Amino acid sequence: MTLDTLPLGQAARITTVDWSLLAPEEATRLRALGIDTGAEVEISHRGVFAGSDPIAIAIGRMTVALRRAHARAMTVEPIR
Repeated sequence: MTLDTLPLGQAARITTVDWSLLAPEEATRLRALGIDTGAEVEISHRGVFAGSDPIAIAIGRMTVALRRAHARAMTVEPIR
């Protein structure tokens, strides 16, 4: 399952990230925020406009907004 399809409120662990789908500067920024393999995340909100962008994810004590295309590059496994 990819992060963009994770149900609201479901906690998950990022198992893989296909960094080739992201621009190098985007990948660097996401890694700096702790969004990488092994991170525990949870979808806290989805946008209401076309395509449901952005997706807000909770990671640690932060909430980070991601584009759906970025979330689609991340494979997750539910943990609760």
